[in-house]
Amino acid sequence: MKTSDFYYDLPRELIAQDPLSDRSSSRLLVMDKTTGVIEHKIFKDVKQYLRAGDCLVLNDTKVIPARLLGTKEDTGAAVEVFLLKRHSDSEWETLVRPGKKLRVGSRVSFGGGALVCEIKQVLPDGNRLVAFEFDGIFEEILDKLGQMPLPPYITKKLSNKDRYQTVYARNKGSAAAPTAGLHFTKSLLEEIEKSGVKICYVTLHVGLGTFRPVKVSDVRDHHMHSEWYQISSESAEIINDTKRSGGRIICVGTTSCRTIESACGKDGRVAAGSADTDIFIYPGYSFKVMDGLITNFHLPESTLLMLVSAFAGKENIMSAYKEAIKERYRFFSFGDAMMLI
Repeated sequence: MKTSDFYYDLPRELIAQDPLSDRSSSRLLVMDKTTGVIEHKIFKDVKQYLRAGDCLVLNDTKVIPARLLGTKEDTGAAVEVFLLKRHSDSEWETLVRPGKKLRVGSRVSFGGGALVCEIKQVLPDGNRLVAFEFDGIFEEILDKLGQMPLPPYITKKLSNKDRYQTVYARNKGSAAAPTAGLHFTKSLLEEIEKSGVKICYVTLHVGLGTFRPVKVSDVRDHHMHSEWYQISSESAEIINDTKRSGGRIICVGTTSCRTIESACGKDGRVAAGSADTDIFIYPGYSFKVMDGLITNFHLPESTLLMLVSAFAGKENIMSAYKEAIKERYRFFSFGDAMMLI
């Protein structure tokens, strides 16, 4: 299976640079994953495709201001440290730039010394394990010094950083937003719940591994970086009861999908608990839990495009993307949405 099989040509002007003022007014392309039949809707119409007894699974992770700009203590050179994954109270796995300047023992100062880190280890993939030194509460210092880590294809500055958070975000730890959830408003979720649809939350802290380009020619040779997830006993029970009762599990975003598929045992039940997952879903994968997916439009040749292709069929997905481009849908993080059901 070639990575190039998942390429499509996207006009740059279709890459959304700004979120809409009304989250739920985005466009929604609805596709029957079996027949490939497409409908064009508005996102708030999503409730028309949900039934009483279904379960909507949302990722409640919260994006942290993970991008830190600082200077090397010995030379004053400008450097960037991007937080990826927390290992302990003060130790983080990070992506650093420029890497050649930040070897083991290098120290970096942020905010005039309010926060300092030392490079402790160069990891096999080139990331750095760093230890931070600070007085006070790390999260409060990070809120003051860190920047919101918008994807590189968004070149405009975000005027309201809360627009890169879902309305239900609560567990801090992500380097990127679970963007399918950005379309939901609190009132829309209330309407959906009142209609008899169960809503449950899982947590997966999104790392950059999800978005890193696939550099191998054969999809099967790609290795995903691990991400931490957690599922509460309550959420696991809701998901398992829904499946047992004949309801559908509708995931909001690929991160929710990867979480519950990772936590599903051989008995077909989702287990509560926390763990790291490096699950890579591409065509040929047999879904154990998910019955429907709400997602955004993904980058060419990305692991996310491969996941949706695994769920709805590559031909169906590539046809839907061609239709979305023709209809001038907005793409990527602040763009429009798809519902595969």
